[in-house]
Amino acid sequence: MKTVRIDARGMHYTPLNQKLRAAVADGAEEIILDNVLGQRFIGDGLRGDVRIIINGVPGGDLGMFMSGPTCIVNGNAEHAPGNTMDRGMLVIHGSAGDAVAHSMRGGKVFIKNNIGYRGGIHMKQYEMEARPILVVGGTAHSFLGEYMAGGLVLVLGIGKEKAMTDRGIGSGIHGGEIIIRGEVDDYLLGVGAKKFEFTEADLERIAPIIKSFCEQFGYDPAEFLDTNYTRIGPASSRPFASKYVWE
Repeated sequence: MKTVRIDARGMHYTPLNQKLRAAVADGAEEIILDNVLGQRFIGDGLRGDVRIIINGVPGGDLGMFMSGPTCIVNGNAEHAPGNTMDRGMLVIHGSAGDAVAHSMRGGKVFIKNNIGYRGGIHMKQYEMEARPILVVGGTAHSFLGEYMAGGLVLVLGIGKEKAMTDRGIGSGIHGGEIIIRGEVDDYLLGVGAKKFEFTEADLERIAPIIKSFCEQFGYDPAEFLDTNYTRIGPASSRPFASKYVWE
């Protein structure tokens, strides 16, 4: 395997990303970025099967428009990792900020701990095989899955008494699904969101995702392979239709 190591200490994000792109163009299969501290746009628009290991805290829009690579973050991440991502995987061994997986179109984003506000906002899906997936090991703040049009958001609530305690879950959702470990109080649902029964068939669908997530972070998947989940989806394909005046 051809491995390239880049020391990002004190480096502006522009030359860092130029070095990253040059390494990919030169055929690197694995790129290790050391001493990352807030540099934005890492991996943006990259294609192929390269593996990028980030030691530190990447800045906003990690993996935006990315199509194929795998980014493993040994630390936390700032806002909007996975923004409009097409394919590939982000694995974050910590927490992440607001708007995680914003407008994501495909691939997987795995967060070991918690995320901020508006996680999964505007996630969308064009093909079954390109279904975007966001898995949060801990919890998420308000407006999780806001305006979702497709894909899956899964919250496991590891180490939490309740997986979700913030409001606005699925506000304006008109596609896709949000699955949350345990019970979810009705008052936490946003406008247009509705709870549905979580069945054995649903568990069969998400079991491979749970196993993949647990493999990344060293959890035992058996703990999560039951029907103790709440499934949330759109009550209507046009949740705000009544807010408009039609000629």
